[in-house]
Amino acid sequence: MDVTAKTRAGRDWLKGPEPWTRRMLAGDLALAGVLALLGLGVEELDNGSAARMLAGVVAVVLLTLLRRRLPVLTLVIGSAVGVYLPGAFLVAIPLGWSAGRRIIGVGRALGAFTTAFVAVVVLNVVKEWSQGRPLLIIVFSTLMFLATVVMPGLASRYWSQRNTLLRALQERNGRLLRERAMVAGQARLRERQRIAQDMHDSLGHQLALISVHTGALEVDPALTDRQREAVGVLREASVAAMHELREVVGILRDGVEAPQLVEEAQPAARGVAGITGLVEAARSAGTDVRLTTTGRPRPLVAACDHAAYRIAQEGLTNAYKHAPGAPITVELRYEDDSLVVEIANGPVAGPGAGEVVSGGQGLTGLRERARLVGGMVHAGTAEGGGFRVAGVLPYGTEPAGARENGAGAAGLDEVADDFGQQALGIGAAPVDWAAVDRKLLRGSGRSGGVALGCGIAVAALVVLLIVIGAAVALLVGSVSDATISRAEYDGVQVGEPEDTVRSRLPSGDSILTEGLDRKGPPRPRGATCVALLAEEDSGLGANSVFRFCFEDGKLVDKQAYQAE
Repeated sequence: MDVTAKTRAGRDWLKGPEPWTRRMLAGDLALAGVLALLGLGVEELDNGSAARMLAGVVAVVLLTLLRRRLPVLTLVIGSAVGVYLPGAFLVAIPLGWSAGRRIIGVGRALGAFTTAFVAVVVLNVVKEWSQGRPLLIIVFSTLMFLATVVMPGLASRYWSQRNTLLRALQERNGRLLRERAMVAGQARLRERQRIAQDMHDSLGHQLALISVHTGALEVDPALTDRQREAVGVLREASVAAMHELREVVGILRDGVEAPQLVEEAQPAARGVAGITGLVEAARSAGTDVRLTTTGRPRPLVAACDHAAYRIAQEGLTNAYKHAPGAPITVELRYEDDSLVVEIANGPVAGPGAGEVVSGGQGLTGLRERARLVGGMVHAGTAEGGGFRVAGVLPYGTEPAGARENGAGAAGLDEVADDFGQQALGIGAAPVDWAAVDRKLLRGSGRSGGVALGCGIAVAALVVLLIVIGAAVALLVGSVSDATISRAEYDGVQVGEPEDTVRSRLPSGDSILTEGLDRKGPPRPRGATCVALLAEEDSGLGANSVFRFCFEDGKLVDKQAYQAE
């Protein structure tokens, strides 16, 4: 394996299972650079050495680049390293964010964060053991860990899970819409096959009879030549009609819409006239059915006539199944340009029929049948309860698909997705997933979103106040380690042993004295200095500073000066 292959393999291992684009790499390097610069500033305030600064920069860069591939290990190591390398302390924030998002499983995440917390607390206690305040150190370390690691981790985990849920909902919604469209398409194909079968059974039989009788008449010796010629024309016309019928039936059975439905001279065996028989049959079965007809009756073409019969039949069937015992009204309204067939049932008088076995495709089939003749079917709840099915059928035929050129009529019924959006098939407006995302954020409503936001804000404020309080307590507790009186300063003489002087002075390990030893007059070369504040004016602004410098085990210099 050459160097290029090894480099590629190492890069693939480093980026982990996620796709690591150049943009992401540049973002990680930029983040590492910002954290490294901030860390150098922290090291400068802490009077860190050049070696410690370099170690902090290297740790920040490595942990930032490895956090995608090793979220658990980088979280634990980064939390522990921040105790001894103040310059790498801020890297714990992106490490907590990355770990919360990428650690799979609640137990594994809890174990990783607990291990990092224990490491931080133990190392802080060991480091500051000489201060003699382990309980305060534990409390302060805990609060800092919660603010810099736990809260980013929880926020990242919530954000990641919400995005994962949103993507899953998008995929599920798209799959449901595709499945619903497939089911509707299958229902249309089955309805077309039923229509083709009806045409074949009714028209085919009649045309066959016409062909047989005209063939017999053609050879009748009693006919004249002119009559025989006319009968031959009729026979040829019937044969041609049968061929055309076979083609139309084949087109419908193949699922391709016919350009023009075949009209027949005689009305269909089951048409508007057959609706009276349906009503009478229902009455004989004990159902309260009322039939009314308004307007001037007009003849319909065969396909529309048969569609009217099917609409009435399906409406009555639905009323029988879903509202047993409820009164039913069947109304035929002859409008100026169309026939309206309406079947409505009232609310269920007694207890429901329980679970009803239904294929759920009857109305879809009716819509397809009506659409093929240029009509439409509407179904929905009626005023005062109950259900209503109404079909509008033209008196003449309209080529199938002529109504599909308008917007929103792509052959699919309007179907509602899981979020109340409307998807109309081809050409439909896309789902507003931003609204869905806001709904996920709100939870059960606006009050839920306000409560969640207020809860997070209050939790963050409480943690911040606790951290500030702990810092103030630590600062107040360290005042005694950073101040001496003027008399104590005057009582120390140059030349005394270092151990004797240090036993009489405070330790000076306090944030109040950070960097004060480098201010004021020049320090003796090679000496180690301790700077303390005067008790009389230890506050903000200019303060009196007492500096003691040691070399070779002796106090070699002491200075008093003013410093900010």
